[in-house]
Amino acid sequence: MSYKSILVNLDIDSSIAPLATFATDLASRFEAKLVGFCAADAPFPAAMAPDGGAVAMEIWQEQRDAIECRFKKLHAEFEKLVAGAVPLEWREALGGPTRSLVSLARLADLIVTGASEGAATGDIYRVADPGSVVLQAGRPVLIAAAGVGHVRTNIAAVAWKDTHEARRAVADAVPLLKLADEVVVLTIADDPDDWIQAGVTDVVAFLTRHGIKARSEIINANDEGERLTEALLSCNADLVVSGAYGHSRFKEWVFGGITRSLLDETGLNRFMSS
Repeated sequence: MSYKSILVNLDIDSSIAPLATFATDLASRFEAKLVGFCAADAPFPAAMAPDGGAVAMEIWQEQRDAIECRFKKLHAEFEKLVAGAVPLEWREALGGPTRSLVSLARLADLIVTGASEGAATGDIYRVADPGSVVLQAGRPVLIAAAGVGHVRTNIAAVAWKDTHEARRAVADAVPLLKLADEVVVLTIADDPDDWIQAGVTDVVAFLTRHGIKARSEIINANDEGERLTEALLSCNADLVVSGAYGHSRFKEWVFGGITRSLLDETGLNRFMSS
């Protein structure tokens, strides 16, 4: 398995250079096609007067025209940044960023995005919610560290929990983990037993069979989020691979504790599957 189509999600209001460079570097390593994507929309303004409907419609159309103008500038900038390094394509959507990105996920092996506000959503009309994308896209998502322009995978960590989501994430991440010099399979458990030890041993064996240098580390603790963050810092991880956990409630996505903690670690590259 390899990544042959990488979709990079670019925020309309942010500098796209670091993320575009990061995604280009990644696509080059896998000889993949890179698809640049940007989506945004404008909320319809409330009519404040009896004849305000026409004015509101005019304002709304002006805002959407400005978005489309911005798309053209970002498209040109994206092509200049990639500069023929990899095959590329451009897509844009005048619509909700999260929904639009989830819909377009069908064309990619891997989605690359940023998360400047961590687990916080930001302006839902102009920023895709990374956690919701992971839980809905049906594709692995690599959330790049803030401001990072190149892929670093000297040490990668797997945040292991014996669940469907974690198993899927490890399998999805194999091409990326092959780039790492070392992989640490981390699991945190209160009073770990033989079953937990057998689990991490199997994951290390799975990775080893794929030619990945891996080892395991079991941490005896009951505060998963805090101890995981400490462990990642201790091993100087450049990348963390994890399952993403959450559920929909009242039309909003509620994340598990570990998932939220990792989304908030904006200094790390985070690879997530669900």
